[in-house]
Amino acid sequence: MKKPKNSILAIFTSWKMAVSFILGFVAGIPLALTAATLQAWMVDAKISLTTIGLFSLVGLPYTVKFLWSPIMDRYSPPFLGKRRGWLVVTQLALVLAISAMAFSNPGQYPGTMAFLALLVAFCSASHDIVNDAFRIEMLSPEEYGLGSSLYVLGYRLAMYVSGGGALIMADHMPWRAVYLIMASTMAIGVVTTLLSPEAIAKPKQLKSLKDATVQPLVEYFKRSGAIEILAFLIIYKLDTNLTVAMTTPFMMKIGFTKTDIGAVVKGFGTFALMGGTLLAGMAMLKLGLRRSLWIFGILQAVAGLTYMALAQAGHNYPLMVASITTENFFSGMGLAAQSAFMMAMVDKRFTATQYSLITSFMALSRYVTGAPSGWLADHVSWPTYFIICTLIGIPGLLLLLRFDRWKMPSADKE
Repeated sequence: MKKPKNSILAIFTSWKMAVSFILGFVAGIPLALTAATLQAWMVDAKISLTTIGLFSLVGLPYTVKFLWSPIMDRYSPPFLGKRRGWLVVTQLALVLAISAMAFSNPGQYPGTMAFLALLVAFCSASHDIVNDAFRIEMLSPEEYGLGSSLYVLGYRLAMYVSGGGALIMADHMPWRAVYLIMASTMAIGVVTTLLSPEAIAKPKQLKSLKDATVQPLVEYFKRSGAIEILAFLIIYKLDTNLTVAMTTPFMMKIGFTKTDIGAVVKGFGTFALMGGTLLAGMAMLKLGLRRSLWIFGILQAVAGLTYMALAQAGHNYPLMVASITTENFFSGMGLAAQSAFMMAMVDKRFTATQYSLITSFMALSRYVTGAPSGWLADHVSWPTYFIICTLIGIPGLLLLLRFDRWKMPSADKE
């Protein structure tokens, strides 16, 4: 019997979902190559910890990528269309930049390596801009949840490859070979982009760079509930971020070793996050956006109480595994709903610019929670701390009561 066109199976196995997954993988490869993996290479090269610490600044382009996102909304390469053209340009640039890192020597020329790492981060951030825009324009609103989930799965898998996988390879071959292999993985993205049709949405060509810069802001802040939406983006996952901010110190305080924590977080925690994200993406096809934000928001808040139970039980390994697994699973569900919500908020005339700005606001949540989390943990007991983390989720849920008043230009609210 032929499956209905809009069935979950038909959507899950569509070419759009395959492209979302593969482009998520390609987007995730460069990050570790300019961060943890590069740090390991510099340690092998006997570079000082001070210099290694300064290299963290090369990640700045990921934070300020909205500054040049209007260029990608305004201009199109002379081939493959606006989105696929920019995708191929940035993917080929990443192949060249990562390969250049392979032929550099951080021990002899740390300045050159810093420049090349910054170049990789810039190309990667630029790829993220157009990749996000392509995904939003390629998917229909009801596919946002699952498409985002598969993108995250691909991204996480890539972080294993260019993170842990690269470190394992570096024990058996020169760093140059490792980075050349990593550069070659970007070819997967080039092939996928070339085989993919241009995004379904065909936004009107903007007349000038000024229009591409100013109009996205004007359009957004004219909407009903614009400020409320930004507040929601910042606080929806505040409970999860506050919990995660002190997870490692908490675990160490109650007697778990760094090996215990690393093994469980990187193993059970990561796969639980991926599983929760995927399940949520599939569930959203039936639940819709509003109900998903409510259900997954409640679940991610309540999941933090598993740490409260662990704080009361003390050093209990099975409960520690259960806590990390549960919290990551439901955090992944909340992440899928939040990602779909951000995609729905974008006006497809300014996809790249508005989405870059929206993700920048969402990132504020991590900074807002990071600073006061240590002070709070110093002044209350651990069980109280995690109860507070759960209660912090309430304001975000209360803002959802205003959901019907928020204007969403690219999706039905359900």
